[in-house]
Amino acid sequence: MAMTIHVDIVSAEEQIFSGPAEMVYAPAVMGEVGIAPRHTPLVSPLKPGEVRLDVGGGKEEFFFISGGILEVQPHVVTVLSDTAIRADDLNEAAAIEAKKRAEDALSDQQSDMEIAKARAEIAAAAAQIAAIQKLKIRR
Repeated sequence: MAMTIHVDIVSAEEQIFSGPAEMVYAPAVMGEVGIAPRHTPLVSPLKPGEVRLDVGGGKEEFFFISGGILEVQPHVVTVLSDTAIRADDLNEAAAIEAKKRAEDALSDQQSDMEIAKARAEIAAAAAQIAAIQKLKIRR
């Protein structure tokens, strides 16, 4: 039996996943990180993208996150994100529409704060679209 690490993926609204995994892959700001059981403790900001769990038996679980924080302890990994969605629940048409709305909003913004918010929304929508496309390729 392979060693596992407990994983919790939590959004602002609800707990998305709680269970064991053999490996966790997450989009840290310094690049994708892979976390195995008994990993050295780590706290890292996350960028929008895909969290992938190898749950054993050749099965993988995929999630989209809008960014957040990754906390790694030797036996527990916690992903905290404003938005976390199971990959199977993603809607490509809605993500494309959200990206278009954010791009339109960017051209109308005048303050630095509004521009930064629109750019963050564009980045999150683009990451969601990329996660959807990766999932399609894997299927």
